[in-house]
Amino acid sequence: MSSLLSLTRRLGPLPAGNGQDNVQDTLTLSYDDRIKGRLRVTLDSGRAAGLFLERGPVLRHGDGLEAEDGSRVRVIAAPEPVVTAWVAPGPDAGLALARLCYHLGNRHVTLGIGEGEYQGDACCYVRFAPDHVLEELAERLGARLEHHQAPFDPEPGAYTMGGHAHGHSHGHSHGHLHGHDNGHEHDHSPGHSHDASHGHDNGHEHDHSPGHSHDASHDSHGSSHGSSHGSSHSHTQGIV
Repeated sequence: MSSLLSLTRRLGPLPAGNGQDNVQDTLTLSYDDRIKGRLRVTLDSGRAAGLFLERGPVLRHGDGLEAEDGSRVRVIAAPEPVVTAWVAPGPDAGLALARLCYHLGNRHVTLGIGEGEYQGDACCYVRFAPDHVLEELAERLGARLEHHQAPFDPEPGAYTMGGHAHGHSHGHSHGHLHGHDNGHEHDHSPGHSHDASHGHDNGHEHDHSPGHSHDASHDSHGSSHGSSHGSSHSHTQGIV
């Protein structure tokens, strides 16, 4: 019985099988599993393995993982239920695609953007997980919808592309559990922006001078900060 293979290092995109990359197996994962850093998995060969990865970007189709013994595994994006919103070809196709991306992106969902062939036409598309609200919006914007099974490999987001492991729209790194202690220093230096939708309770004064501290009236900040954080910031799916 083979031992559990520990995959501990991200290698980024691997070149397509040229025989020189020491790839010994493949691992097919859904998008939801590719956002995780700790996961027990089964390689496509049937061998048991585990992901033990540091925080980082979402694993993408073609990325490599290295095990403790130096062997490498290539990640494959599994086909899964998706909706592909096709933009009709024509002189206004670029504008239509931009408008579609803008309105869908305002819903703070992960989107795949690409090009392919639909009903004999070369078209651009926006791909997302099935959602009737998004589907109705896309149709109102003139897209032609296709419900099918396909790999979902959405855009990683500007912050993860720049090496920022957590896709917030402000400059510092937050964890998802925001249990602020009394007297916790909360730096509002440039690059960090709070707005009124941030959900602070108790009507306390919120001093935005550099290096200010929160007092005991901030005890509900942890729960309200976490629950409203997703609506007021743009998140990319990060690693858990």
